[in-house]
Amino acid sequence: MKVLVTGVAGFIGSHVAHYLINQGNEVVGIDNLNDYYDVSLKEARLIRLKEREKFSFIWLDIADREGMVEVFRHGRFRRVIHLAAQAGVRFSIEDPHVYINANIVGFMNVLEGCRYNSIEHLVYASTSSVYGSNTTMPFSEHHLADHPLTIYAATKRANELMAHSYSHLFQLPTTGLRFFTVYGPWGRPDMALFKFTKSILDGQPIEVFNYGKHKRDFTFIDDIVEGVVRVCDKIPLSNSGWDSANPDPATSRAPFRIYNIGNNQPVDLMRYIETLEGCLGRKAVKTLLPMQLGDVPDTYANVTDLVNDIGFKPSTSVEEGVSRFVEWYMRYYSKTYKEN
Repeated sequence: MKVLVTGVAGFIGSHVAHYLINQGNEVVGIDNLNDYYDVSLKEARLIRLKEREKFSFIWLDIADREGMVEVFRHGRFRRVIHLAAQAGVRFSIEDPHVYINANIVGFMNVLEGCRYNSIEHLVYASTSSVYGSNTTMPFSEHHLADHPLTIYAATKRANELMAHSYSHLFQLPTTGLRFFTVYGPWGRPDMALFKFTKSILDGQPIEVFNYGKHKRDFTFIDDIVEGVVRVCDKIPLSNSGWDSANPDPATSRAPFRIYNIGNNQPVDLMRYIETLEGCLGRKAVKTLLPMQLGDVPDTYANVTDLVNDIGFKPSTSVEEGVSRFVEWYMRYYSKTYKEN
């Protein structure tokens, strides 16, 4: 089938596009290649995709209303996987306006495109950050998630509510996926693993927030991608047993669904760092700092619904995942470290 993937030059988007093409699908990818992080890394991801026969690329900002109308009008897509967004929990505190434009206005344009072009299923990226001040572990889709702690998280929660309204009004099947701390080859330079690796190799100290007392449900990219594509094939139906007196946040009378995708095995940040040190063969110099504004101490995904409904559970260990990231990093930046 023909699938539109937004944010295709991004970390998750590029991996999803390769997976879909490997399955025999035709992929049209859009991205605006913004400079939130190293554009050359995004371009390198795109170069690999452009070598594939069933891939085509459109440079476009999803906040461009007219441009998005044209993409949908001519695309004849069967399904849409929406992964484009202004990323970064912490950056949303510094510059919240860009999050509204990309994550709210952009998502509205995606919804409108799906509405008017008979899209069979819209799958979109949400985030574990929507759980915010919720401290009930593990985080479940059936728990309320109405107290986000950053504008980034608020925009993603707004996406879930916007999707529900379109599912209700226009019977557009939508599924939101709450990702938990994604890492792996071709990852984002603003994420901890990437920053730690660069600093350790450069002989620089690493910043360890909350004095290293964080626990994170680190989820390897291959597990995220398989979850995304499997969910794409599971078109949500109305929950006929949905009770307005005791509403379930994860389902609806509309064709709407929310799933967590996480490793379901929280890891101490210090163990994560020790694993990285072992892969690099070097010790990190740690600068211990208090918890950052808008951050949460722990994340932990309940993936019972993903297992029961989709038949999939992420399973890549941190040891394997970090090792595979380091192998990619050393290969990708080999020239830099040979010269040094």
